[in-house]
Amino acid sequence: MAARPTMKDVAKTAGVSLMTVSRVVAGEAGVAPQTAARVEEAIRALGYQRNDIARNLRRKAQDSRTIGLVVDDLANPFFSALARSVEDEAYRRGFLVLVGSTNDDPRRERDVVSAFSARQVDGLVLVPTGGNRAFFRAQMARGVKVVCVDRPATGLDVDCIAVDNRAGTATAIRHLLNHGHTRIAYLGDRQEIWTQHERFVGYTEAMTAAGLEVDSLLIRHGLRGHREAAAAVADMMAGPNPPTAFFSGNDLVTLGAVEAGASRRFALVGFDDFVLADKLDPPISVVSQDPAALGRTAAQLLFGRIDGDDAAPRSVVLATRFIDRGSGGMAVPPAGGVG
Repeated sequence: MAARPTMKDVAKTAGVSLMTVSRVVAGEAGVAPQTAARVEEAIRALGYQRNDIARNLRRKAQDSRTIGLVVDDLANPFFSALARSVEDEAYRRGFLVLVGSTNDDPRRERDVVSAFSARQVDGLVLVPTGGNRAFFRAQMARGVKVVCVDRPATGLDVDCIAVDNRAGTATAIRHLLNHGHTRIAYLGDRQEIWTQHERFVGYTEAMTAAGLEVDSLLIRHGLRGHREAAAAVADMMAGPNPPTAFFSGNDLVTLGAVEAGASRRFALVGFDDFVLADKLDPPISVVSQDPAALGRTAAQLLFGRIDGDDAAPRSVVLATRFIDRGSGGMAVPPAGGVG
C-alpha cells in the first residue's frame, strides 16, 4: 500500500519550503498568490489530506477557523440572504460557518451559542434576542469575538451593523400621506424586537409630524408570519371603518397582507423587498435594505476582531432605499367605498 503523501512531499512537488506549505494549509496570510496556487495544485495532484484534528491539537489555544452565525429565523428570506453573505466572506478566508436560529427566544439563543462555544468557534455574528447579556459577556471573557447585525444587543459593548429603520419607515409613511391617506394601518412583528420597535417609532413620528393621531385600532403587533398577518388584515378590512392604506413591518407580514387581498383594494407599502414583489399585480412598493451588505460588513468586522483589531466598538448604520412600484399610490376610496 502506498504511503500517504505528507507535507514534505507537497513542499518538494511545489518547490517551496515546508513552512510555506504549512501556512497555505493553515490558511494564513503572507503567501504570494502564485506560490499558494502551486501548493494547492501539488496538494490536489498528490491527494494530500489535511489532518484538521491533528492540526487543531497542535494549534491548541489558537483559532479553530470556525465562526457561528445566530439569526432569528433562517427560513425568512432576509436572514437567508444575510447568512449566505457571511458564509461567502468566511469561505474566502478558509473559515467554516455554523448557523442556528433562535426564533427570537432567549433560551434557544443561549442553547445555540453554548453549542457553538463547545465547538470552540472563534467568533459570533449575532442577531440578538432581548435576553440577558451576562451570558455573552462570559463568552467574550473567554476570547470569543462577537459582532451584532440587524439590531444591537442592549448592554453588550460590541460592533453593530444595522439600517436606519426609523428613517426608512418614515419615508414610506410620508409616501402614503402624500397620496392622501390618513388612516394608515401598521402591521408589525413583536414590538420587543429592536427593529420592529424602531419601525413603529418611525411610523408614529411620521404620523405625528403630519398632525395625525395614531389610532390604536389600526395597530397590530406580534404578527410572527404571513398567516397571522393575513388574519389581522382580513379583520381590519372587514371592520366598519377600515384603513385606506397598510404599512407592513417586514417581508413576511407584507406577504400576509398580499394574501389577504390588501394590495388589490388598499394602498400597501412594506419594509423589506422580497422575491417577485415587482411581478405581483399590483407590484409592491417597499423599503429595501440590503441583507447581503449587512452580512458582509458584519463578517468583515468579525474577522478584523479575530485578527487582533482592538479598536473601540463601531456602530455602522446603512441607509435604506424606497422603491416605488405603485402599490402605495392606490387612490383613497370615497367614504363608504371600501366595503
